[in-house]
Amino acid sequence: MTPQEAKVIGTYLAGVLKMEMAATKRVISAIPDDQLDYSPDAKSMKALALAKHIVEGEVMLMDIALLGGDAPMPTGASALTTPAEVVEWYDKEVSATIAKVEAMSGDDLAKVVTVWGGAFTMPAVNYVGFATAHSVHHRGQLSSYLRPMGAKVPSIYGPSGDSAS
Repeated sequence: MTPQEAKVIGTYLAGVLKMEMAATKRVISAIPDDQLDYSPDAKSMKALALAKHIVEGEVMLMDIALLGGDAPMPTGASALTTPAEVVEWYDKEVSATIAKVEAMSGDDLAKVVTVWGGAFTMPAVNYVGFATAHSVHHRGQLSSYLRPMGAKVPSIYGPSGDSAS
């Protein structure tokens, strides 16, 4: 991948992440405060823990691109106790991290990065795409928790069965 290609892809992916943030915030905000420990199965993450995983995972995966290697999972959302706090942290931290990604050079975005003991080797810009895929995957998981918790599913890519058209 050339630096010019990586820069174009990085700019595009940063825009996609910004668009996806709105839907992710709506889904996290829909978690009822009295259902934070809900999970559909003992093997499933609890609702609030899953919301934190989504937002911290986005930052970590973009940090891999920014650092050019392994990045720790952020712990900033760990102490948060409500969906509203998670959304506030997400809005601040992910917006700031996206801005850093947008400022990266094409050379840095094209740099091949290996992480997690060789589990993944790809250009840094691909981790930005991975951040999006990871969030969309887990947002879908979390949205499937909402109705069983007694909550309404918000609009994600258009009206849901619970949202106004």
